[in-house]
Amino acid sequence: MMLDFINWNVDPVIVHLGSFGLRYYSFGFLLAFFLGYLILNKMFSREKVEIKYLDSLFVWMFLAVLIGARLGHCLFYEPDYFLTADHWLEIILPINLATGQFIGYQGLASHGAAIGILIAIWFFCRKYKMNGWWLLDRLVIIVALAGMFIRLGNLFNSEIYGVETSLPWGFIFERNHETVPKHPTQLYESFSYLIIFLACIFVYRKKQGKLHNGRLFGYWLIALFGIRFLIEFVKEEQVAFEKGMMLDMGQWLSIPFILSGIVLVILSYKGVLKEGIFRK
Repeated sequence: MMLDFINWNVDPVIVHLGSFGLRYYSFGFLLAFFLGYLILNKMFSREKVEIKYLDSLFVWMFLAVLIGARLGHCLFYEPDYFLTADHWLEIILPINLATGQFIGYQGLASHGAAIGILIAIWFFCRKYKMNGWWLLDRLVIIVALAGMFIRLGNLFNSEIYGVETSLPWGFIFERNHETVPKHPTQLYESFSYLIIFLACIFVYRKKQGKLHNGRLFGYWLIALFGIRFLIEFVKEEQVAFEKGMMLDMGQWLSIPFILSGIVLVILSYKGVLKEGIFRK
């Protein structure tokens, strides 16, 4: 007999070690970086790019994702809370200043992470004279994989889910005291990002790494943020000010990325974007 819904009441912490707990979210985040390093290592080796660039790149990316995602959430979704004298330190400190309790970084925005990555890539390529389009075409492959793990982490955290549904795969998020099934939008996004990752890997292998600079990145922007835009229609509002909006904040933030992707694809086909790994 098929269940009409799924009761979800999973502890978000994998292992409790005293006051410290390793969350599925954090584990997925770290696993994404580990697998991403291995994948890019093979790409760099295949295309005869020194591994020293990859080691430096991953330090830049780790900081860019954390800082960008955190600032993105605080500035895009809860500026009224964080941009006050009593709470602005909570942007950088994982502590509730009122209680002194360690709460971690509860609030990371993928759009902020994307902006952080783009800024870091610009500085990285400027320093090492690397072609940013070449690098982005490869980096976005692992970003899609990371997105899959992060959305699974959101599922284990019982957060960022959808509106009420009567579909048989609806989740009742009991940890949040929900009593009706909701769309598991975390799974929708996670599965979509996995498909994007596999499609990008397929294209890379089929082309044997000989990609037109900027083209894969452009298609990636269209696909990933296009899917994000559509899934937002069945998501619950993340913050109070989104109620009554024609499009929510996630959709408004996705539109510039989609348009940028379209422009990049056009420029790539016109041969405007520079080819090669390093700038001359």
